[in-house]
Amino acid sequence: MNRYVDRFGRTGFAALTSLIWFIPMAAWAGSSDLSPIDKTAYPWVALSIGVVMFAVWLFLLTRLQKIPVTPRQRRLDIAQMSKPERRWTLALIAFGAGLIAWLNAAATVDWAPLGGAVKDGSTGAILFAGALATYLLVMIAGVVFSWLKARRAYQARKAAAQTLE
Repeated sequence: MNRYVDRFGRTGFAALTSLIWFIPMAAWAGSSDLSPIDKTAYPWVALSIGVVMFAVWLFLLTRLQKIPVTPRQRRLDIAQMSKPERRWTLALIAFGAGLIAWLNAAATVDWAPLGGAVKDGSTGAILFAGALATYLLVMIAGVVFSWLKARRAYQARKAAAQTLE
């Protein structure tokens, strides 16, 4: 654990280890949508695993401050980030969450009624399908654009730190 905290920093370690509870919770959310239909999904198992792993993650976070970290520039260290880097990283997270939400909806919704309505030429269905496609394109463009801006801001911070050394 010490090696990973030193490598990623405290914030990066907390973000990466959050996957131990985030993934089971996402499985719970997806399976609870499907469970009434196919009776094969067991959403409460995924929820239980997610809650237990969330407790484990909180335990890890309480121990995080005691681990020594060598001072150097880290990509995901909020305390070291410049204001533009924080802003673009937040935008990246927001657009990424919007993209994940779209993908979750696309995976759990029955699209047959919308496809049939679009095929029949329903104006409302066509507009709705266009809005969904536009939303997807905006989320993808937002992820790419904010990723590039955040990366550029990090590189500027790293270059400024190297000139000070």
